[in-house]
This record gives sequence, C-alpha cells and structure tokens, in this order.
Amino acid sequence: MKLVFATHNPNKLKEVQLLVPSQIELINLETIGCTTDIPETAITLEGNAKLKANFVTKNYQLSCFADDTGLLVNSLNGEPGVYSARYAGPQNNSNANMDKLLANLKGKKDRSAHFKTVIALNLNGKTHIFEGKIEGVITQTKKGEKGFGYDPIFQPNGYKETFAELPLSIKNKISHRAQAFKKLIAHLNSIHAAG
Repeated sequence: MKLVFATHNPNKLKEVQLLVPSQIELINLETIGCTTDIPETAITLEGNAKLKANFVTKNYQLSCFADDTGLLVNSLNGEPGVYSARYAGPQNNSNANMDKLLANLKGKKDRSAHFKTVIALNLNGKTHIFEGKIEGVITQTKKGEKGFGYDPIFQPNGYKETFAELPLSIKNKISHRAQAFKKLIAHLNSIHAAG
C-alpha cells in the first residue's frame, strides 16, 4: 500500500518511517512531484492537517495523511499554538522561534506547556482524525543537539532531559507525534488485517 505523508520536512519523514509497518510504502510530497508549500490557513491544528491532506487527495488522487503540530504554553494563553512553525516570522526559523518564546516567558513562573499533534488521514473516501499530546515544561535555555523545532527547550514530564537531549528511540516512544502515529498505524493495521 502506497501512502503519501504530506510533508516537505525530511526529519518528520525519517521519524515516521521508523513507526510505519513494512507493508506500507511511505512517500513524501517530493516523491509525487508536489513542490507547493501547501497553505496552512486554518485556525486549529486539526483544520491545518485536513487542509494539507485534502490538497494532496484533490490534486493527486492519492491516499494521504498530513499532520499539524503545535506547542501550547499555558501562561501565554496557548501560544505559539497553530503558529508554532512561524512564531517569529514566515521564514520558519527554529532558533528565532525559540528565542521569541523564551523572551515571552521571561519572569513567568508557570512554564508548563504541551505539544499536540493532529493527523488527518484521507483513505477510501473518508477522513479519520488522530491526536497525540505530551505535557512538559519550557526550559530556561536551549539544551541538546538532537531533534528539531522546539525540542531543545521542551522537557517532557518525568524526564530530566529535553527532547533534543533524549535518544530518538525514547522520543519515538513518548512524543505527541509518536502517540498520534501509533493511533494512525493501529488503524492502518486493522484495515490491512481486514483486507
């Protein structure tokens, strides 16, 4: 079974390929010749995931899933949320995004936050939604070289390390994205078993 993951992000693709069962051939937007930066204009993570999946299904007639992920900081009323990738501007610069977030948290006692991933799967004419969430805190400084996005400043509850310090094998077990993808993969496996 061939399935498009609507992403241009090679890090995301690599992370997800480790989770997908072998009977599913995962391909990305480049593979199908889609170089368009699909607009994410919805006001919710679920809305953006659906926009991206629907774009591929409509324009390429392929089964597809797309995700949208946000970091939601409690003392900033859920910022950066749906704007996580472009918090410091449209250039999607992770360091600038982290610097802005750390600056906005200066002097705030409550540094609790959570990551949330929403996946929209378009398969056999139906849309299915899967969610994953992990609670943690925003650190005072960036720590670690692994991961991407806000990983160097997000410390999941129950761990002393940030996502950027944890081995990928651990992050892939506990992360918001891993949780959402486990639900997606369980769904795909149940379809494969029934087929």
